[in-house]
Amino acid sequence: MKPIDYMKPEDYRLVFIVILERALTPRKQRNDEEREELREKKLKNYITTNIKDETRRVRVRYRRTLITVLGTPAEEQGGGKIDLINAGAFDGLDVVFMAHPSQENAAYLPDVAEHDVTVKYYGKASHAAAYPWEGVNALDAAVLAYNNLSVLRQQMKPTWRVHGVIRNGGVKPNIIPSYTELEFYLRAPSMKDLSVLTEKVENCFKSAALATGCKVEIKGGENDYYNVLPNKSLQKVYKENGKKLGIEFISEDCILNGLSGSTDFGNVTFVVPGLHPYFYIGSDALNHTEQYTEAAGSQNAQFYALRTAKALAMTALDVIFKPSLLEEVREDFRQLLKTPWKDKSTQM
Repeated sequence: MKPIDYMKPEDYRLVFIVILERALTPRKQRNDEEREELREKKLKNYITTNIKDETRRVRVRYRRTLITVLGTPAEEQGGGKIDLINAGAFDGLDVVFMAHPSQENAAYLPDVAEHDVTVKYYGKASHAAAYPWEGVNALDAAVLAYNNLSVLRQQMKPTWRVHGVIRNGGVKPNIIPSYTELEFYLRAPSMKDLSVLTEKVENCFKSAALATGCKVEIKGGENDYYNVLPNKSLQKVYKENGKKLGIEFISEDCILNGLSGSTDFGNVTFVVPGLHPYFYIGSDALNHTEQYTEAAGSQNAQFYALRTAKALAMTALDVIFKPSLLEEVREDFRQLLKTPWKDKSTQM
């Protein structure tokens, strides 16, 4: 393990360590020499870094408090945090923080539960012009499934979401497709609603197979994403700290009347109290677009990322040094756990 002799704020990989180091420095005035001596002592004695396969875990010990900065890859595909939960990475933690870039600042947005599904139709190939009647058209099944879901939307709740693509639609126009494949994401505010939606959607897939004579294979994703449970005590303190740094938050009405995406951090909030704020990066571009990718990598965005990191660090210090706050956080979490897990909603 290579020792750390110096750090630069612009080294984004270690930005949270920098913030924690500064936040944990006592406030009394010191001259430059004393600051530098203290800085090196903290880095050498309190921080160890292990970087492997882009996963970073950093531990900082201060007054018997353990702060862990944990890299959690594969949020978009597979649910890396769910694997970490199963491996015990979050065992024994009191609170967990994470921030996500967006178009606005919010201490919480209603991230919803998600179930991913892959659908495969198997038919029979045949010459499309000479003897099409000998074929079983898997593309017809895929198109019917897509249209079945479009019809279903009239009976879907406003907070439900279904979106997908046809990944494989056949090979050549003159061959009746013998195989097609679709991928869909299903989302709802709670696991209970998600299970109802999933059943309806799967019936759409099955009926398309029945109508065309195809065989169908429906396979769910490796991990379902749970909705993010709100912790009002953590949100309140984070907003107070953020406002001190000049962060302007959106109104509660905007939060309650809107939906966000889905994240495996939701699963984390079912095992430990969590805070998942969103932050503005200096651009109005929408997430998951080329414009947003460019904006997120700009120098301008670094200011907003650092400011959010500072607000999180300040909130962590409040939890550490205010036992009554930690108890309020735990009580919020306990109240949420009293609700059967499938009924827990993002709007609680």
